[in-house]
Amino acid sequence: MPTLTIDGKQIEVPAGTTIIQAADKLGITIPRYCYHPALPVSGNCRICMIEVEKQPKLQISCYTPVTEGMVVKTNSPKVLGVRKTILEFLLVNHPVDCPVCDQAGECKLQDYYMEHGQYDSRLSDVKVKKEKKAFSIGPTVMLDQERCILCTRCVRFTDNITKTHEFGVFNRGDHSQLDVYPGKQLDNSYSGNVVDICPVGALTDKDFRFKCRVWYLDKTKSVCPGCSMGCNITVEWDKMRPAQLKKARVMRLKPRHNQDVNDYWMCDKGRYKYRFIDENRIQHPQLNDDVILWDRAIDTVAQALKSLKSFNRTDRIGVLASAQLTNEDLFVIRKLFKETLKGAQVDFRVPQPPGDSDSFLIKADKNPNTAGALNILEPDADAAGIVQKAISGDIDLLYVFGHDLIALWDKKTVEQISRKAKLFVYQGSNINDTCNYAHLNLPSSVYAEKTGTFTNCQGRVQRIWPAFLPIGEAKGDWDILSLLSAKLGVPLGYQDSQEIFKDIAATLAPFSEMSYEKISDKGMLLKLL
Repeated sequence: MPTLTIDGKQIEVPAGTTIIQAADKLGITIPRYCYHPALPVSGNCRICMIEVEKQPKLQISCYTPVTEGMVVKTNSPKVLGVRKTILEFLLVNHPVDCPVCDQAGECKLQDYYMEHGQYDSRLSDVKVKKEKKAFSIGPTVMLDQERCILCTRCVRFTDNITKTHEFGVFNRGDHSQLDVYPGKQLDNSYSGNVVDICPVGALTDKDFRFKCRVWYLDKTKSVCPGCSMGCNITVEWDKMRPAQLKKARVMRLKPRHNQDVNDYWMCDKGRYKYRFIDENRIQHPQLNDDVILWDRAIDTVAQALKSLKSFNRTDRIGVLASAQLTNEDLFVIRKLFKETLKGAQVDFRVPQPPGDSDSFLIKADKNPNTAGALNILEPDADAAGIVQKAISGDIDLLYVFGHDLIALWDKKTVEQISRKAKLFVYQGSNINDTCNYAHLNLPSSVYAEKTGTFTNCQGRVQRIWPAFLPIGEAKGDWDILSLLSAKLGVPLGYQDSQEIFKDIAATLAPFSEMSYEKISDKGMLLKLL
């Protein structure tokens, strides 16, 4: 393995490593436009040039492999002079419309110019290319040709990652233009990623366009709940205006790099499925159309459970858990309904319509935590059987977590359950048709309001963090069940989700030796037994 020195720091890297990759490992950032670690090297923007001792000319760091004893300077006067010249050339035809550009605040042309730019322009006038301004190139993305610096990241993404080949660079020299091929639209399942990788404001997201300035956004690490892949994301939310004024907190979701899961990408369905976080939420406990206090709501369920337990009729308790819940939520369901209330029938495997999938990131299972539910609940009942017993009057208390039973079965089935069950409890975050038939609705928090973990289809346990407090009077699912358990006289004693996870690791072998610290923000695989 060759050893080299970059800006006085020595590093040993595998043969074939490029200078820019070696610099990144040292924490030395070399400016780049066309280079992206997940895309083939293009080497056309030239701003990543560096000085290598004993070589007469500057080299592009994205393409030049390291050699033994190489000495590299990334900020010598010669290098800085070239960067200024490159930025000056890029701005010859680039419109300085930053105040109205959606990329302002996260534009690498802005950032690098402020750091390295030629501040005294030698141009007597602005020579903006007469190209198409903002026009739609598909369902999700707008293109501003005049802002494009021809880095070709989007071209290489659609050629090499999605292999859908929508983009091309047309004409030559200073007449070159980025566009989609004639008769084509950017309409693949991963189209939003081209906006993420565009270093300037040439490609903008229709959904986010003019919605919020990026400097008003706070970013919280999380995991996409859209399917069992569990792509790593950031929840980006408006920290400046209260939700009740704007009627929305979340502005967008963006992929977060995890080499072992989703690399730098996410699908469009996951990207744009965020409005449920702030829309159509259950905000207060409700008993038969009346808004009630939490104390009364918990008492109502606790009294029903106590009665069944005292008469040894816990087998008449049916629980439809959900693989949308965190490992911590599911473990507390296990503690309450399978240990405290032994005999209760618990399952999460409700019938699901077949989901779309591909060979890249999209999985047919649209739940983020099926693997976790299988390992934690270890179901010995059957969801369809529980529903059938509820219809027949053999279930006195049916407790449903987040499922719209009307969508999964039908309206007649839910009507019968509502008539036959003595108590029909719905605990969930969003209003659905089943809520109209449940006797008691309990508002729970969504994933963006929780601390916890999901286990993806690889068996990788991954953390989620709360971006903001639950809306209205909503509580975390395990919080609600802890209150219920305390009312039954069997307090669980958990103060936070980390304590629950410690109990999971101590109780269940696949999770043994795990902790939040070890999982960190990259995840940790379940232990194979």
